[in-house]
Amino acid sequence: MRKRPFIALAAAIAAVGGATFAYASLVERNLFTLRRFSVPVLEPDAEPLRILHLSDLHMMPSQHRKQAWVAALAGTDPDLVVVTGDNMSSPDSVPGVLRALEPLLGLPGAFVFGSNDYRGPVWKNPLQYLLPEREYVQGVDLPTETLRQALCEAGWADLNNARTVLKAGGRSIEFVGVDDPHVDRDDYPSVAGEASPGADLHIGVTHTPASRVLDAMAADGFSLLLAGHTHGGQVCVPGYGALTTNCDLPQAMAKGLHRWPGSEAWLHVSAGLGTHPTAPIRFACRPEASILTLIPR
Repeated sequence: MRKRPFIALAAAIAAVGGATFAYASLVERNLFTLRRFSVPVLEPDAEPLRILHLSDLHMMPSQHRKQAWVAALAGTDPDLVVVTGDNMSSPDSVPGVLRALEPLLGLPGAFVFGSNDYRGPVWKNPLQYLLPEREYVQGVDLPTETLRQALCEAGWADLNNARTVLKAGGRSIEFVGVDDPHVDRDDYPSVAGEASPGADLHIGVTHTPASRVLDAMAADGFSLLLAGHTHGGQVCVPGYGALTTNCDLPQAMAKGLHRWPGSEAWLHVSAGLGTHPTAPIRFACRPEASILTLIPR
């Protein structure tokens, strides 16, 4: 008789666990959410500028709902679109990525790539993400150059270890970007230098918010830094937040808008819109895109 309460408790725990997993894998990972932030980086009396920040689509060919949701973001009327990488999760992903982005490609835009724009993901134990150091294993080659060509032909700026100036919203915007630090493709020294006083705004872009890159960009005078990669922690603890950022970014900064420590720069980290295809779950961390409304300081 004494075993019955224990059996009942174990059954209840299993039921709650099963329901939580079902919610995380079937519901929350598809609850696409638009976040809005005001960022005080413009000169006094400047008109607001609206940036649509997209990241970590991790697109699979069959994800038509995600593609339609991203395409509909054209209705937010941004002045500028910035994509911070990890667009693909399959060698067949490019058509789906372009279906999602097509209504936005006529706007001024810029992009960097993440590791999953070069090599596909492979199955791994999700608990490995909690380890401070782990081997990074990459899968099949992805059609990187096909995606790059399509974005560049649309007029978007390729910021992978590059620096350029774009016009958007009637402003001159200086960009600096790096290829993905997570797989050591970044080469900031090749594009380093003080922000140009002739530009109205200065934006640094990276997929992984690695401190070595963000520190350098902020020191050069780039006042807004944009990144992805973290998935906001992907599986978070309510009331606590992210368990990991998968880089050296503090967990408290896993997503959202923060002042970058020791500088005047603002950092926005997108929790992104996708998941690793072998761990298609999100909990207490909805997939997201962000509208950043830049306003006077």
